[in-house]
This record gives sequence, C-alpha cells and structure tokens, in this order.
Amino acid sequence: MGQVRRRIKHKETFEERLAQEAARYRYAAEEQPLGSMARELLLRRARQAETASHVNDWLKSSGAQSPK
Repeated sequence: MGQVRRRIKHKETFEERLAQEAARYRYAAEEQPLGSMARELLLRRARQAETASHVNDWLKSSGAQSPK
C-alpha cells in the first residue's frame, strides 16, 4: 500500500515563514564570534531564505519574466 501524505496547515504565509526563518538565522549569527564558520553558515542560510522570498514574489507576479 502507498504511504499517506501528512498535510500541515500553516497559519502564516510562505513569505512570512521565510522572513521569520531569515530573522532567526540572523539573530543566531549575531551570537557567534566574528569570522567563525558557524556565523558564516547562518548568514548564508539567512540570505538563501531572503532570496527564496524574492524568487517566490517573482514567480507570483502576473508578468513573470526571466531576470535580465
């Protein structure tokens, strides 16, 4: 038999969840020492969440065109 997919009902929008994730990563990065690998990884993940939000906005727009 096939597996049953568990569905999660989110209270926040995808954009709100991405913004919260980016803020959470940035806050955690501030607590790390300057120049540490952990800090750089956290900042990279924050930028990835922000980029994902921008890509999502671009895809949702009515006149979605490829970036120039």
